[in-house]
Amino acid sequence: MKKQTIVKIILLIAVLITLIWINNNYLNITPTLIREWILSFGLFAPVIYVILYTVRPLILFPASILSLAAGLAFGAVNGTIYTVVGATCGAALSFWVARKLGKNISNKEWTGKAKSIQTQIGKQGFIYVLLLRLLPIFNFDMISYIAGISKVRFKDFVLATFIGIIPGTFAYNFLGSSFAHGDMKIVMIAVIVFLLALIIPIFTSKKLKKRLGLTK
Repeated sequence: MKKQTIVKIILLIAVLITLIWINNNYLNITPTLIREWILSFGLFAPVIYVILYTVRPLILFPASILSLAAGLAFGAVNGTIYTVVGATCGAALSFWVARKLGKNISNKEWTGKAKSIQTQIGKQGFIYVLLLRLLPIFNFDMISYIAGISKVRFKDFVLATFIGIIPGTFAYNFLGSSFAHGDMKIVMIAVIVFLLALIIPIFTSKKLKKRLGLTK
């Protein structure tokens, strides 16, 4: 890896950490605050939420907070629908930005292990992205940006993202909506569903990475 690339990665990580630090120490934006703000738009609340989720990747705002807020504001089912639409649009936007800005990278032939990944994702882009969305072992936005500079087709990326994020999105929204109900039984069920959504990727990540050619 070139020194210039390493520097860019370090700067990106530094920016991300800084944004998180500012939010935690000064802004203190929580799902409840977002819920109240979204619902203040009345009938336009779902539209505002989808737009907000679409631009979210460009400002590196945590997706989990918005997903929980959707559950609080719209309930488990409607929250899941709005979040899936918004997250898919956001992923598509990230993909498009990465493809436009990284045109030189995407048009080049990668080398080493990266070449193997490039070849496979070009041929089986839908399966690659679908598995990574169903079992999110990597950062959501990182997958979108990497896919953008790869040779995966846009329609395969969007469709795989749309289908793959449904289970995890429901887990977040169900958890958020359970807090709004205040029923401890519902909260406990939601917590179990949420934990399963977190635990399953941990136990399957090694096999998935091997399947994707990321490890031997």
